[in-house]
Amino acid sequence: MSTTTIIILVIVAVLVIYVISCYNSLVKLRNNRENAFANIDVQLKQRHDLVPQLVATVKGYATHEKELLESVTLARTAAMSATTINDKIQAENQLSAALNGLKVSVERYPDLKASQNFLQLQDEIADIENKLASTRRFFNSATKEYNNQVETFPGNLFAGMFGFRREIMFEVPQAERATYDKAPEIKF
Repeated sequence: MSTTTIIILVIVAVLVIYVISCYNSLVKLRNNRENAFANIDVQLKQRHDLVPQLVATVKGYATHEKELLESVTLARTAAMSATTINDKIQAENQLSAALNGLKVSVERYPDLKASQNFLQLQDEIADIENKLASTRRFFNSATKEYNNQVETFPGNLFAGMFGFRREIMFEVPQAERATYDKAPEIKF
């Protein structure tokens, strides 16, 4: 073998090893993102199990809030039937909005707010919401790492070749952002 042939074989071998390394890195990051969403799924399952109990408790007190309770139930059903990560993110954002509407509605019923069963359910949902917030942060961090690899050079060259694409974050919907942007109202 000539020296030129050896040099060409070494360069090709280095390039092949580099492409394999990039591919494996992308696969690891994608799997990390999927694992992060699986952690969210666990919390969502607990949340979905609590919603019917919360709705049933509120129904006894708030009989004329039928539309609101139905919207919570429909949002829960949609969230449970979503299959892809993107569909689940969208459905869960709708469920969060419906639950927030329920919280506002509950303020009108002092007897309900004092009910031990309701208080316990409210505490459990608050705990799950806190866990969800934490797992969503981890998911978004994993998604950011993945997206950085997919979009930066030279990873973007290989990502496109192997079918990796930018993924969405688990963000607060635009409709809810307005609520978070305004100052809280404090009443004494």
